[in-house]
Amino acid sequence: MKCIINGKIIMKDGLLEGKTVLFDGKIRGFCDAPPEGAEVVDAGDGYVSPGLIDVHCHGFMGWDASHGDLDELRRMSRRAARFGVTAWLPTAMTLDWPALEQCFAAIREAQKESLSAEWNGAQVLGCHAEGPFINPKKKGAQAETCIQRPDAGKLRPWADVIRLITLAPEMDGAGDCIRQAVDMGITVSMGHTDASYEQALVGIDAGVTHATHTFNAMPPLNHRQPGVVGAALGDSRVYCELICDTFHVHPALFKLMAKVAGDRLVLITDSIPVAGLPDGPHDQLGATVVVDGMKLRFPDGTIAGSALTLDAAVRNFAKHTGLPIWRAVNMASLNPAKSIGVDGSKGALEVGRDADIVIADGAFNVRATYVRGARVYDGAGA
Repeated sequence: MKCIINGKIIMKDGLLEGKTVLFDGKIRGFCDAPPEGAEVVDAGDGYVSPGLIDVHCHGFMGWDASHGDLDELRRMSRRAARFGVTAWLPTAMTLDWPALEQCFAAIREAQKESLSAEWNGAQVLGCHAEGPFINPKKKGAQAETCIQRPDAGKLRPWADVIRLITLAPEMDGAGDCIRQAVDMGITVSMGHTDASYEQALVGIDAGVTHATHTFNAMPPLNHRQPGVVGAALGDSRVYCELICDTFHVHPALFKLMAKVAGDRLVLITDSIPVAGLPDGPHDQLGATVVVDGMKLRFPDGTIAGSALTLDAAVRNFAKHTGLPIWRAVNMASLNPAKSIGVDGSKGALEVGRDADIVIADGAFNVRATYVRGARVYDGAGA
């Protein structure tokens, strides 16, 4: 048995102080003092947080989930843990179908490996397929030549690994694809879409419960044409992703998102392989992406993705909304867990859930990360 002392414990409804967290592979309880014989970890008056869950992450440091390379997935999982991520969805870009299948196969293997005691990093929960069933008009950084008509039959062999799929609900065949995907247990998100408000509602009625990087790669909110943004924010069935880097979405909207979406708001990174690399031009899947600090763009100025980490997203959200840290943490832990249906075991420090734990300082800088009770990051590197 292990225990953490001297920490402000982040619960889903507030802070718990003066208590000790008991855990092995699961959270076992909260008590006043360490039991005899327990391994004691001192949080040093910092935060004891549930592990963060990133449901939208393509890669970083040159590693790319779309490469279909198992070793890269291992490296990304180890690296993600240093930023407090204990579970994630490696996210595939819109590629030609054979390349996507290679990607799905590698993620399937990583998903299995990450359940073993030897895995040293964030758990792989499956894949987020960001495409290929999207609208070319809102392709953003996606490859237009690889966009396809929605076809649930292509998803069926991979239903065990595709946890989340982004598609455009207005495309021909999307409604049937949404219904079949949901029947397979896949969470369907609307994104890279030019849908009207009415078309978005049809998609939601068919089974869409998620919106991909809200505001980005979709029509803007307009008082006469609410579009996907209006449909997603206004419908209690839909979880709304937010890239909280202050670049993709103006920070003035963070507080509004918190008020309107509340427990449906999901912080993501949407980080791409060039994230973390030096400033300047870099190759990504045959395209040039220019790194300028946190801003990643194609040479024509189109946003290419983000360089955000999920712990920074939590800090940014708390800073620009003035909300308590536990609310911001929920949006990067409990809410994403709920959005993809893993909140029975992930997303909160509750008895019986996996001991996915982060120890952070008072500014929410990560000091240590535990995945199912095993220490996978100790502050000295990852």
